Amino acid sequence: MSIGRFIALEGGEGVGKSTQARLLAEALEARGISVVLTREPGGTAGAEAIRALLLDPPGSGWNPRAEALLFAAGRSDHVERLIRPAIEAGQWVICDRFIDSSRAYQGGGGGLSESDILDLHRVGSEGLLPDLTLLVEVPPQRTAERLAMRDADGSDAIGGRDAAYHARVAAAFSRFAEENPERFARIDGEGIPGEIHARIMSALSPLLEERA
Repeated sequence: MSIGRFIALEGGEGVGKSTQARLLAEALEARGISVVLTREPGGTAGAEAIRALLLDPPGSGWNPRAEALLFAAGRSDHVERLIRPAIEAGQWVICDRFIDSSRAYQGGGGGLSESDILDLHRVGSEGLLPDLTLLVEVPPQRTAERLAMRDADGSDAIGGRDAAYHARVAAAFSRFAEENPERFARIDGEGIPGEIHARIMSALSPLLEERA
């Protein structure tokens, strides 16, 4: 049986991760690779219920610690019920966000410590990490323009936070990629979707060559 792989797409709001995750899944399937396309928060019935609580919270919303706990709980169910079984079955899992989003949003943006977030991940998901994390990066001005179009009718509780918060998130993602070049591939998110997809396929070529 072929080896399953786990690929995560990361980045701030409005960088085009969801589109690129879909294009990547289609390209891999065209190569005869069995693919599971999923997202965080979400991916399983339990995690999707938690997603609704996070993006449309009751009352005045969650404090950063409660938010991190909810993300960790949803991720635990996602890993246990979908991601690990798929990898063990030889499938490639393409996930729109994973642990690095918690590190960037609840850590870099929300001020929680890196060690606390990773401890939650160690307990909840046994420390699972992607084989490759594709960090899609777009200049802040372009991101703001995209968000203005995307969220014309309103944004969710996390996407709607202020510019300073999202700047801290972007800085955290950049730091992760600099500190872990063996796991991260930085993808220029400027251009039409096909151009960005080509950059992603180039970054993925070492894993595809291993499969050949």
